[in-house]
Amino acid sequence: MTFVNWLKRHLVVIAGLFTLGFLLLPNVVVTVFSFNNPKGRFNYEWQEFSTAAWTDPCGVADLCGSLSLSLQIALWATLGATVLGAMIAFALVRYRFRARGAVNSLIFLPMAMPEVVMAASLLTLFLNMGVQLGFWTILIAHIMFCLSFVVTAVKARVMSMDPKLEEAARDLYAGPFQTFVRVTLPIAAPGIAAGALLAFALSFDDFIITNFNAGSTVTFPMFVWGSAQRGTPVQINVIGTAMFVIAVLFVLASMVLGSRRKRQKA
Repeated sequence: MTFVNWLKRHLVVIAGLFTLGFLLLPNVVVTVFSFNNPKGRFNYEWQEFSTAAWTDPCGVADLCGSLSLSLQIALWATLGATVLGAMIAFALVRYRFRARGAVNSLIFLPMAMPEVVMAASLLTLFLNMGVQLGFWTILIAHIMFCLSFVVTAVKARVMSMDPKLEEAARDLYAGPFQTFVRVTLPIAAPGIAAGALLAFALSFDDFIITNFNAGSTVTFPMFVWGSAQRGTPVQINVIGTAMFVIAVLFVLASMVLGSRRKRQKA
């Protein structure tokens, strides 16, 4: 009975740990097989421990080139989607205009529709306009795809802002620009940062929309997909592991900085 009572009290925690472990299991497998030395073309069975792939992560042709291209597209798409998304979010929350409700609904449509629908629509648009498929078509498609997610994150933050803070700044003779830079922007910054990080992640690993609008351009997800057909190099696992570690370190650094700020305020 004692064990049963203990299990009841900690059932939610246990279920959460199992779920977290299930989510992290693919990352563990990728990390372990980044130290594998496969005998054949495919890195699916463990053979022997080796650090050769870590010492030469760009040993596979076009791997680092596709990775660099994906990073460039993700950075520019994040910048474009964040700037446009933040402005749209402020406009939807702060201003009243005709068709505001329709715009509010349409801006979230890319989040609801399947990616393949948006990918095919954009491809049709580019072909009808005579635009050559490549870097710029991928970038435009990614900005349009990420825009809705940025608007959602920033809009939620702007809606929770207390307008009295901006009124207080104006009462203290702060101009519109000074009020925005010193009051509005710092308060909205967490939402903008969350939207930017989400946009970067979505753009970097997108395959469906990219595959439709890439032409002969090959991004990192497309390179991984193509490699899976003819042989998976260990370097792909190395890049995946490095990205996972960087993301974890980034989250830990954010948590540490957040706890330090709370201590300073206290």
